[in-house]
Amino acid sequence: MNTKMIELARTMTRCEQAQGLSVLRHGQLVRDRYVDLVGHLRDGKPLSMDWKLPEWCSDPLAVEGLPDDATMARYQVFHDCGKPLVLTVDAEGRRHFPGHAVASRDAWLAAGGSHEVADLIAMDMDAHLLKHEGVPEFARRPQARALLLTALAEIHANAEMFGGRSSVSFLSKYKNLDRRGKAVLAEIRRIDAERENA
Repeated sequence: MNTKMIELARTMTRCEQAQGLSVLRHGQLVRDRYVDLVGHLRDGKPLSMDWKLPEWCSDPLAVEGLPDDATMARYQVFHDCGKPLVLTVDAEGRRHFPGHAVASRDAWLAAGGSHEVADLIAMDMDAHLLKHEGVPEFARRPQARALLLTALAEIHANAEMFGGRSSVSFLSKYKNLDRRGKAVLAEIRRIDAERENA
């Protein structure tokens, strides 16, 4: 890791994502969740963490064409690296990170990070915010499955921060990923069939 990347990691350590949880630690928790999930889905390893998995996860298509594990780890650990740069605190003391995905992409690139990881970082919120009408475009991205699985790892990593897996926050995020993941994989399958028949 170069000097700029080490300093970026230190800056992430000094910034709290939530009380008692640094931005860097949050990224590490997401990576650990993803490793557990993909080890199970792709390699058949037993899950070591507690999960609520949508049905689409059992589709072999969900793990096809993922970036290599090292690329995914760099993306997940550093996906919020720009949050210290955009942090604001409102009158009630709540922390906000407006535009953090773009700021994170730019901070990663400024530290000498790869463009492949930068693209993933810039799109990190897209699976969480995906609406029905955006599914066809999202499904055409080579990063679609990596983003969906990371989003699933993120909501599980964040679950305790938002009141656990029975909280309204977790359940609404989970429900959205359940619906969109199913739709994205169906669209990928449709696109693949269209190419085969062309």
